[in-house]
Amino acid sequence: MKIFEEIESEVQSYARSFPRIFNRAEGEHIYDEDGNQYLDFLAGAGTLNYGHNHPLFKEKLIEYIQADGITHGLDMHTKAKGDFLNTFNDKILKPRDLDYMVQFTGPTGTNAVEAALKLARNVTGRENVIAFTNGFHGVSLGALATTGNSHHRGAAGTSLGGVTRMPFDGYLGEDVCTTAYLEKVLNDSSSGIDKPAAVIVECVQGEGGINVASAQWLRALADICNRHKILLIVDDIQAGCGRTGSFFSFEEAGIKPDIITLSKSLSGYGLPFAVVLMKPELDHWKPGEHNGTFRGNNLAFITATAAINHFWSDDKFSKSVIHKGQIIEKRLNKIADAYGEGNFVTSGRGMMRGINCVNGDIAGKITRKCFQNGLMIETSGADDQVVKFLCPLIISEANLNKGIDIVEAAIHDICAKEDNIPESDDYFDDVKLAS
Repeated sequence: MKIFEEIESEVQSYARSFPRIFNRAEGEHIYDEDGNQYLDFLAGAGTLNYGHNHPLFKEKLIEYIQADGITHGLDMHTKAKGDFLNTFNDKILKPRDLDYMVQFTGPTGTNAVEAALKLARNVTGRENVIAFTNGFHGVSLGALATTGNSHHRGAAGTSLGGVTRMPFDGYLGEDVCTTAYLEKVLNDSSSGIDKPAAVIVECVQGEGGINVASAQWLRALADICNRHKILLIVDDIQAGCGRTGSFFSFEEAGIKPDIITLSKSLSGYGLPFAVVLMKPELDHWKPGEHNGTFRGNNLAFITATAAINHFWSDDKFSKSVIHKGQIIEKRLNKIADAYGEGNFVTSGRGMMRGINCVNGDIAGKITRKCFQNGLMIETSGADDQVVKFLCPLIISEANLNKGIDIVEAAIHDICAKEDNIPESDDYFDDVKLAS
């Protein structure tokens, strides 16, 4: 560990939660250099939906490398890119009646968001963008402006403008439809809200605490954007590629966003890869207006094509994700009922789930206990109060239950040591009492 302490920047974060040197991984397991095995319920923060080193993807990648396939080609046409585009179009877009142009951006999710925001402003000639409470879209400056988290925003070193924050679904309580509030301010010329170029939203907020937008809320949001000629951007970087059960997280709502961002599990193998999907009429780019040396990772094209062919040629994989998501939901609900003095709650869709443990101290103790017992799992939410389940989608049911068993045992042990579990503040009930 000495070299990491001596010269690696203090900016490291996950390494603090899992202080081991890891050197091998397969499927839903990761191993440290001492040979200790851990179940991985972090999955590269949602980058490894198909697990570590999937054997089929690995075989295709090795074949490509041994054949001296193009590794780096800027944005030139390569066979690997063409195969990916054909496969993505035939097996992802066309079956869903989706018609999009594909832009290859720099290989990170935040770069895809930057491109999407730039494109929306370019197309509409407007600057303002609507983003939502607890949203997370990246930490480069444009994406960071749309991100809600104060910890990340505080590191910017400059003002973050061009964005108006609106309440996400449920933020103002169960009885308030926050899309109605958005509609009101857009219709009121004295609201102080400039007409936006775009609205950017996650259907399930991952880093924000596993907050789920209902299908009804998403449809209302899409209708508002359509009426006001505002572009709808769905950030599907963490919730996409099957995490919620369907390839795109918005499919349940039956909407067709104007722009979509994808990254994380798109390559299928943990290789850096990001795209922006845009409706054809929005492709206003001039050559090179948004570029980058590493736009279009040919190695990632190979594994992404293999992933789509293997998992998305029929609906078997999607059904398995939904089934395992139901297992997680049922078990987490029982855990929340049994522990936390009735103050723990669950949330999520598909295999993107969380237990809200009220405060970050308790959730942190739980995840640290899990790691001691052979499970890697992290927290999310404004105060890191949510134990976040992002296990590989290919995990066996036996290992899925084994991992949840470890979480339940950790919750049992930690709760037994707590004098009392704090209640979540119900701001709106407090307001009613005060009035």
